[in-house]
Amino acid sequence: MTHRILIVEDEPSIAELIAINLSHAGYEVEKAMQTDLALAMMKDQLPSLIILDWMMPGKSGVQFAKELRANERTKGLPILMLTAKSEEADKVLGLDSGADDYVTKPFSPKELIARVRAILRRQSPIEDTGPLTIGPLKLDPSSHRVLAVWPNQEAKSVALGPTEFRLLQFFMANPERVHSRASLLDKVWGSEVYIEERTVDVHIKRLRAALAPYDCERYVETVRGSGYRITKTPTEA
Repeated sequence: MTHRILIVEDEPSIAELIAINLSHAGYEVEKAMQTDLALAMMKDQLPSLIILDWMMPGKSGVQFAKELRANERTKGLPILMLTAKSEEADKVLGLDSGADDYVTKPFSPKELIARVRAILRRQSPIEDTGPLTIGPLKLDPSSHRVLAVWPNQEAKSVALGPTEFRLLQFFMANPERVHSRASLLDKVWGSEVYIEERTVDVHIKRLRAALAPYDCERYVETVRGSGYRITKTPTEA
């Protein structure tokens, strides 16, 4: 299957540079210079991934990413944020808005393609684990669904972005084991892409926030100085 990528970028020269490199890499490409146009282009069919510029006319890329994550239809749409902002606080803000990864301008086309490939690869299950259960959490890789099932309560669906789903699947397939940030980057993101370890902390935060309404966030534990794990016996709050 050929992946279709939507570039949301208001600078024509940059959009064209990205489009050319993506086309050469075998992807179908569409371009939108405004977020409203991007929404219209996604009305009938969602792209495989959005490359979204931070600074857009009318509505910022950060705000647009938040709106996509809040919408049931687009909440799982992979987003690669592209911006000239390079401070750590800006990177965290971009990831907190819902982006799956972050590339700063000026960028290397090869690195951009590597990050696109990594994000798209994360849409597939880590491995054929079959259904997984930890406490009230039930994860089914085949249907890409996570349920919170407490005794004497109706099962509730947990909405996760693609990276958070993959992260939770890896944890649940390897319970009680402590995983360092470097190990998680290797196993969940892929060893050939250049992503800072801080990215892991941001996605752990997003995973916990998604689990919190179901009283499941405490199953994902921080092991000070070592990393993170999922446990079958969390410490009571």
